Amino acid sequence: MKVGILGAGKVGVVLAQLALKAGHEVCIAGSGDPAKIALSVKVLTPGAHAVAKEEASREGDIVILALPLSKYPTIPKDALNGKLVIDAMNYWHEVDGPREDTIPEGATSSEQIQLFLDTARVVKALSHMGYHELHDAPLPKGTEGRKAVAIAGDRQEDIQAVGGFIDSLGFDPLPIGPLKSGFVLEPGQAGFGMYADKETLQVALSV
Repeated sequence: MKVGILGAGKVGVVLAQLALKAGHEVCIAGSGDPAKIALSVKVLTPGAHAVAKEEASREGDIVILALPLSKYPTIPKDALNGKLVIDAMNYWHEVDGPREDTIPEGATSSEQIQLFLDTARVVKALSHMGYHELHDAPLPKGTEGRKAVAIAGDRQEDIQAVGGFIDSLGFDPLPIGPLKSGFVLEPGQAGFGMYADKETLQVALSV
C-alpha cells in the first residue's frame, strides 16, 4: 500500500525504513519545502519520496503522524478527509510546552487529534516503543519473542487494517480498546516504553 508519513525526524525515518522493507510505497514529509529533506531521505530511506505534507496526506492509503504533538494544527486536515490516520505522536513537555496548551484537560492526545481531524479516522499505534526498539525489533510472523504493538481505535475495520499494516512491519498487533484507551500508551502510563511480546503486553495492559 501507499504510506504517507508526516514527520521526518527519528521516528518518521524508522517507520519509513520499516514500511519500505515490508514492500510498501512511502512518501515522507517534513515541516516545509521537500527539497530540505530530499538528501536525508535519499540516504536514510532509499526508495522513499520526499514530498510536501499535503501530498503525503493525499496519496497515502494510511497516513502516519510522527511530528511533535504541538504541531498538529499544521496538519493539512482537508487532505486527510476520509483517510485512515495512525497517531504515533506523544506529548513531551520539553518540546510541546504546557500540556493544557496542546490537549484539553481530561482528553487523551489521540482524542484531541480525532477532534481536529474530524473527517479522518484516527487510530493510536506505534507510539509506545522508542525508535531504537522499532528499528531493531521486527521479526517474521510466528517467530518466538516477536514484539507487540498496541492499537487503540473506535472502528473495528480500522483496527484490523492498522493491525495488518503493523504485522507487515514485523510486529504482533494488540488491540486494546477504543481510542480513549490509548491513554495507557502515553508517557508516564503503564504501556509507555513497553518492549514486550504480545502475551506480556496483554498482561501489563490488562486486556
